[in-house]
Amino acid sequence: MGVVLEGGKIITAVDSYYSDIRIEDERIVSIGNDIKKSGDEVISVKGCYILPGGIDTHTHFDLESGSTVTADNFETGTKAALVGGTTTILDYATQNRGETLKEALRKQHKKSDGMCYCDYGFHMGITDWSDKTSCEMEDMVREGVTSFKLYMAYKKTLQVDDGVIFEVLKRSKELKSLITFHCENGDIIEALINEAKSKGNTSPYYHPLTRPALVEKEAIARLLNIAEIADSPVYIVHLSTREGLLSILDAKKRGIKVYAETCPQYLLLDDSCYGDKNSHNFEEAKYVMSPPLRKTYDNDALWKGISSREIMTIGTDHCSFNYKGQKEIGIDDFSKIPNGAPGVEHRIGLMYTYGVLKNRISMNEMVALTSTNAAKLFGLFPQKGTIAVGSDADIVVWDPAFSKAISVKNQMQNVDYTPYEGFEQKGRVLHAFLRGNKVISSGKFIEDKPLGKYLYRKTQPEDISYGKSF
Repeated sequence: MGVVLEGGKIITAVDSYYSDIRIEDERIVSIGNDIKKSGDEVISVKGCYILPGGIDTHTHFDLESGSTVTADNFETGTKAALVGGTTTILDYATQNRGETLKEALRKQHKKSDGMCYCDYGFHMGITDWSDKTSCEMEDMVREGVTSFKLYMAYKKTLQVDDGVIFEVLKRSKELKSLITFHCENGDIIEALINEAKSKGNTSPYYHPLTRPALVEKEAIARLLNIAEIADSPVYIVHLSTREGLLSILDAKKRGIKVYAETCPQYLLLDDSCYGDKNSHNFEEAKYVMSPPLRKTYDNDALWKGISSREIMTIGTDHCSFNYKGQKEIGIDDFSKIPNGAPGVEHRIGLMYTYGVLKNRISMNEMVALTSTNAAKLFGLFPQKGTIAVGSDADIVVWDPAFSKAISVKNQMQNVDYTPYEGFEQKGRVLHAFLRGNKVISSGKFIEDKPLGKYLYRKTQPEDISYGKSF
C-alpha cells in the first residue's frame, strides 16, 4: 500500500508543475495523473507546494563547549529540523587535539545513534594534523564522511596554520572530498580580545568589535590563495560579510572553485542587536555567535550574492545555548559567552517569508539553496534534494496560507530563546514525510520514535555552475 499526494504544485530547483506523487517503500515511485492504486492512502494537498525535504548543511547538536553542552542534542535538534521542513542534517564531528579521526567519529555516532528523527551525516573537523591523520581521511571517506572542516579561528584549540590547510587541500584533491572552512583570522581576534579586556571592556557589545569584518575578509582571501596553489575546491561556511563575498568573486574570476554558504542570521539580523557601549542589558549575549552579526549593508550584499547565484547554500550553524545558565557564563567576560544561536527550525520559513515573498528569490531558488545544492555538493543527489522517481520520499507539503509570529513559546527547539522572536513567518509545514514515513501531519509532530538513518555520502562534489545557474 502506498500514499498519494493529490493536487499539489511540485517545486524543484528547476521545475514547477502540478502533479500527483505516489510514495511506496520509502521512495517516490511515480509522478503523474491517475497513479493511485487500490488500498492507497490519498491525501489532498490542493493549494500547497510539494518540496523536497530540506538539507541543513551546518548544525552542532550535543556539542561540548568549554564547561557546557548545547541545549539541543540529536533528539531535540532533529525533531525541530523536521517541524521546520528539514529532513536531513549534516552535523560537525570534531577531532580533539591528541585524538584520532576514528575516535572522534566513534564519539559522534555514540551521541547520535538511535536518537535522530531525521536523516543525518557528518562533516569531520580536523584540528591535529599528522601523517596518520592524512591516512585516516581515507578511512573517513569509506565511512561515508566525505567532507571535512578546518578552522582558521579559535587559537590554541581548533585553529590550524596555513601549512596544514595546504596539506589537507592536497589530500582532499586525491580523495575527491570537500574541505569546509571557518574563515576568521584567529591570531588577530585573540589580540583584539586581549586588548578589549585589558581596557575593562567586557560586555557583549565588544564581541563584534573584536571580530571585525576584515578578519573574515583576510582569512577568505588567504584561504583562496592557498586553494589556488593546491588546485583544490573549497567550501566557506557561514559567510557573513560583503568584503568576504567580494574576495570570493575575485577568486572565481581567477578560476578557483569556491562554494559559499550563508545563514538566515546574516541575512535578517544586524549588529544593532549588540546595543551600544553604554548598554547594561546582558540579553545581547543571545546574539553572540561567530562570526558575529554584521552591518545592514552586509545583509544587502549577501542577498545580492544569493540572487546572483554566487552563494549556493543556506545552512543555520544551529548551535543552541540557553540564555539562563549558559550564555550567563560570560556575564563578566564576553569572551567566555558560549558562541552560537538556534535556527534549524526556522530556516525554510524565514527563506520563504523574507526571500520568496519579498521577491528576492524564486521558489525554485529557495529549493536549490535549502536542499538541492547541498545534496549535490555533499554527495547525496539524487537520493536527496529533489522530487523525482527513485529518490527518497523526503517530502514537505508547504501550506502558504498559514501565518504566525515566531516565538520561543511555540518552537520545538530545546532552548529558552530564539533570535527571531516576533518575526512574522508566512507558510508552514502542513505534512512532512521522511523516506515515505509521515512525521508531520496537519502541522503537528506525530512520530513517536526516531526514524533517522545515518547517510553514507559519495565523494566528488557535483559542479553546480558557479554563479550561472542552479
